[in-house]
Amino acid sequence: MSLKAVDEKDEKKDKPLGSQSLFRGLQLIEILSNFPNGCPLAHLSELAKMNKSTVHRLLQGLHTSGYVTQAPSPGSYRLTTKFISIGQKALSSLNIIHVAAPHLEQLNLEVGETVNFSSREDDHVILIYKLEPTTGMMRTRAYIGQHMPLYCSAMGKIFMAYGKSDYPDHYWQTHQQQIQVLTRNTITELPKMYEELADIRQQGVAMDREENELGVSCIAAPVFDIQQRVPYAVSVSLPTAKLQQVGVQSLMKPLLDTTRRISQELGFVTQD
Repeated sequence: MSLKAVDEKDEKKDKPLGSQSLFRGLQLIEILSNFPNGCPLAHLSELAKMNKSTVHRLLQGLHTSGYVTQAPSPGSYRLTTKFISIGQKALSSLNIIHVAAPHLEQLNLEVGETVNFSSREDDHVILIYKLEPTTGMMRTRAYIGQHMPLYCSAMGKIFMAYGKSDYPDHYWQTHQQQIQVLTRNTITELPKMYEELADIRQQGVAMDREENELGVSCIAAPVFDIQQRVPYAVSVSLPTAKLQQVGVQSLMKPLLDTTRRISQELGFVTQD
């Protein structure tokens, strides 16, 4: 068989049809979401493990539908703001946002710092609501829709602490490549994480002590539902220098008051 015939055979094999085209298009969207400034076609093809012609056809379809556009860099593509509209509609359909928002806004005004609200999605934290600080100039890099690791974020540790007792061991076994030293404070050893999680359950709050980003600290607390599970977490992020000035205790009470109120609205009853 000639080389040309092989190429044509591969081309037919790789040509997206039906649901295969849908899944491949969604795969490209997920990859492009990690490249806000655009991703070159060749690199996108490599990451998706598809040939360039297949990727190009899919991109043309997404471009026609208004979901993808060419980036300023020649030969690169990025997502459009159409996803913002869709994302906001999806978030607005979550009743939890309407329930939690007033309490989160009150916390934001009380502490003056960044307030984050998240849920757990598989083995990640997903940020579903965020309020910028009302005082100070620091803005965190977190954004609504962002996926964050469990092991190096305060909210992630909340979900591990209040999940199944054997989950941390499973997480460590299945995420060895993702668990990396990001700063000198990042916890990458499982025994130390178990100690951390025990402290979290005792204190009722979790800390990110510059474990994800130097200069930024975070304190988080769980939100319980009627079944005593922890589907959500609330956190306050601020510069480490400011946290040292105001002290953790000054943030704990308003944070725990906030999560208590949201939990009560979800039907949680404190067990005396």
